[in-house]
Amino acid sequence: MTTAAMWEARAADGRAGELREWVQGEAVPALRGSAGLERLEVFTAPGDRVLLITWWTGEPLPVPDPPGGLLARPVHRWSFTSEHVE
Repeated sequence: MTTAAMWEARAADGRAGELREWVQGEAVPALRGSAGLERLEVFTAPGDRVLLITWWTGEPLPVPDPPGGLLARPVHRWSFTSEHVE
């Protein structure tokens, strides 16, 4: 069974670059090499959002929260179970 964990944060005004750098420099290294981690991708989206999707064989590890000053609102998190792949 594969579980995908989505983590999405919206940057405070003018801080999108800093949030993206925090994800690449702190969140990604914190997860890299974790048992059960199959894949990890970082995306950006309009509205100064950064999205991290991880795929796990087992229970996903939590992504740490960035410093509050980087955020426009609390982080959103969802987990999904894979049902079909082609």
